[in-house]
Amino acid sequence: MAKTTFLGLGVMGAPMAGYLAKAGHNVTVYNRTTSKAEAWTKANTGAFAATPREASAGADFVMICVGNDDDLRSVVLGDDGALASLSAGAIIVDHTTASADVARELAAIAAEKGVGFVDAPVSGGQAGAENGQLAIMCGGSETDYAKAQPVMDCYAKATERFGDVGAGQLTKMVNQICIAGLVQALSEGLHFAEKAGLDAKAVAKLVAQGAGGSWQLANRHETMVDGAFEFGFAVDWMRKDMGLVMDQAKSMKVSVPVTAMVDQFYADVQAMGGGRWDTSSLIQRLRRLQGT
Repeated sequence: MAKTTFLGLGVMGAPMAGYLAKAGHNVTVYNRTTSKAEAWTKANTGAFAATPREASAGADFVMICVGNDDDLRSVVLGDDGALASLSAGAIIVDHTTASADVARELAAIAAEKGVGFVDAPVSGGQAGAENGQLAIMCGGSETDYAKAQPVMDCYAKATERFGDVGAGQLTKMVNQICIAGLVQALSEGLHFAEKAGLDAKAVAKLVAQGAGGSWQLANRHETMVDGAFEFGFAVDWMRKDMGLVMDQAKSMKVSVPVTAMVDQFYADVQAMGGGRWDTSSLIQRLRRLQGT
C-alpha cells in the first residue's frame, strides 16, 4: 500500500480516488473547490488538503485528473504545486487528457528533482471511472510505469505503456480520432433509419451483432434514438480534446480531414446549446438540419 495523492475530483477523479482508498492506499485528495474534497472524505477513507503541495507531502504517487494543460501546470508547478513537496523517487501519474508537449515539459522539470512522470490519459468515460473499468494509455520510462501500474490497476480494466513520456497522450488522440468519426457515422445511420421509417432501436441491435458493431452503437443507440443526452462525456470536453488532435496533427503534418469535419459538427452542437450534452448528440444536429 502506498501513500497516494489525488489532485482533481471531478466526475472522473472522485471515483478513481475512491477506488484507491477502497484498495487500502493512504489517500489524500485536493480539489480546487474545497467542498468537493470535503464531500469525498465523508464518503471515503482519506484526508483532504488545502493545496496540491500540502496534499502531496511525503507521497509515493501523485495521481492527477484536471481539465487542460494550464490546469495541469497549476497543480504541479509553483510554490503551492505538488512538485514543491515531493521527494526523489516519487512518481506523478497524470490522467488528464492534455498535450504531449506539456507532458514532456513537466516530466523534464520533475526529473530535476528525481521525480518520475507517467502521462496516462484514460478512456471509458464517467461510467468507466465509477465502475473501475478504465482503459489507460501510458507514456513514461519502463521503470516508472512498472511502479505505477499496480496503483492504476485499482480503477483500470487495462493499462499499457506505448513509449516514453508523451506517448500516452498521443495514443489518447488516436482514441478520440476514432470516436469522432464513429459517432458521426452512427448518427448518420440511425438518422437514416428513422427517416426510412424503420425501428431504429431494432436496427441498431441487429447491426451491433455484425461487422457494424461497436461500443458506441451498443451503449448509445437507445439514448440517441430517444434524444437523451444529459450524461456522459460532454461535447465541450470533446472539442478540447479535438483541439489537441488538430494541433498535434498540424505539427506532424498529418491529414485528419474527417476529424476536422466532425470537430465543426460539434461546434454546431455547441451553438445549439448542447455543450454539456454527451458526444453522441451529433444526431441532434442532423435532426435539426432535417427539421425533425
